[in-house]
Amino acid sequence: MTGRPYVGIGGWTYEPWRDNFYPKGLAQARELEYASRQLTAIEINGTFYSTQKRETWAKWAETVPDDFVFSVKASRFCTNRKMLAEAGESIAKFLGQGLAELGPKLGPILWQFAATKRFDPADLGAFLKLLPAEQEGVPLRHAIEARHESFVCPEFVTMARDHGCAIVFAHDDVHPGIADLTAPFVYARLQQTRPDVPTGYDDAELDHWASVSRAWIAGKVPAGLPYAAPSSRDAAQRDAFIFFIAGAKDRNPAAARALIARLR
Repeated sequence: MTGRPYVGIGGWTYEPWRDNFYPKGLAQARELEYASRQLTAIEINGTFYSTQKRETWAKWAETVPDDFVFSVKASRFCTNRKMLAEAGESIAKFLGQGLAELGPKLGPILWQFAATKRFDPADLGAFLKLLPAEQEGVPLRHAIEARHESFVCPEFVTMARDHGCAIVFAHDDVHPGIADLTAPFVYARLQQTRPDVPTGYDDAELDHWASVSRAWIAGKVPAGLPYAAPSSRDAAQRDAFIFFIAGAKDRNPAAARALIARLR
């Protein structure tokens, strides 16, 4: 296996990007076409709030290049609930809306828990069993973003690894970061871009994330990141999905392009 990086942003429709990312005068209907040729991945966030028509998914797949991927943020009805174990019906509805139309352009599905959701081994275990390996013949990859400090424990890492789910590494200053590698791929959300830096992160920071990304792709465990169950165990090469999300959102496309350039 040969791992590769997929680097991008959250969504593609954001008015300030029409001043500093999209060419002047570009029709809004062509923004996905343009963005998908500047970046290598996009995290679809709107699916957290609403469903899409099957023909919309098919149109998105037709618009982007063959080697481009979308990650998809799961519906809040699946994850923002007291008992995750009771999400089966919502999960089926979410997955059945047409994601399979993306085919090989479907990257990981992001299951983001509420920041107030505490680690409950029994409940989480039941939830993980609800996540299918495929949808309409399309293989599925799952990434869990846990945002409560109670998840920073070896038991969570073991459970995620046993189910082949990635733990999302979130680089922000609000929620705990968990960088443990638990799946055949890595999912990172870099959320500290700054408005006073044209590329969001400065050169030294981008060099750092490029080094970390290369380690992930090579199957290595990067030093200096926060781990819940420290391990020096390396693995096979991995795909790494790296998204610049939130922070100074208007700078995120520039940050993504700068990281892509370094990884080339």
